[in-house]
Amino acid sequence: MTLSFFDRLRPRREPPPLPVFEGLAQVRGYWEGLREAGALPQRAALDPRGLSGVLDRVFLAERVGRGLVQLCVAGSGLADFAGMDVRGLPLSCLFTPESRPLLAQSVEAVFDRPAVAEIDLGSERGEALAARLLLLPLAELSGKKLLLGAVSVAPGAARGKFRVRARREEALPPGTEAPVEPPEPQPIRRFGHLALVHSTE
Repeated sequence: MTLSFFDRLRPRREPPPLPVFEGLAQVRGYWEGLREAGALPQRAALDPRGLSGVLDRVFLAERVGRGLVQLCVAGSGLADFAGMDVRGLPLSCLFTPESRPLLAQSVEAVFDRPAVAEIDLGSERGEALAARLLLLPLAELSGKKLLLGAVSVAPGAARGKFRVRARREEALPPGTEAPVEPPEPQPIRRFGHLALVHSTE
C-alpha cells in the first residue's frame, strides 16, 4: 500500500522513549565488587553505605520453596508500588497469577546455575513498561539460599501487580559457588567429670 499525498503531510508519531531504570547498574556493580575470586558475596559483606542512594529499590530474599522466595528486607520503593509493607511476603504475591511461573523459573536459575536475572515488568493496569527487576545470588548461609534484588519503577507507572514481559538470565562462569561454611562448634555438656561433645563426623 502506498501513502497518499495527505498521509505524507501528516506528522509521524514517534514511539515514546523507553524508560530509564536508574539504580540497577549501581546495585549490580556493588554486587560484582563483593565477589572475591569469583565467589558469590556473603550476606555479612553487604553494607548499606555501598548502596547509598538506591536503598529504596533494594531487597533481600530467602528461598522458601522451589521458585519461591520470601522478602526479608525491602526498600520503600517496592512497598510504595505495592501499596503495602511487603516484608515477610513472598515476592510472587506482587505478580499476576500467569506471571508467577515465569518468575519462579528465573528465581531457580539464579540459585541453581547460578545466574543473574533481569526481568522487564509491566503492570496489570497498563501496557507500558512499568519496572525492571534485578536478581543476584548470594552465598549460601547455614543451608539458606539468599538473593539480593533490586526493582526500579518507571516514573508514573500505574500501580498494580507486576506482569512479566521479558526476562534475561546470565549464567555465571564456573567457580562462583561459595565455599561451604564449616558447622558451628557445638557446646560442651558436662556430666560430673565427663564431657559430652557433639560431633558431625
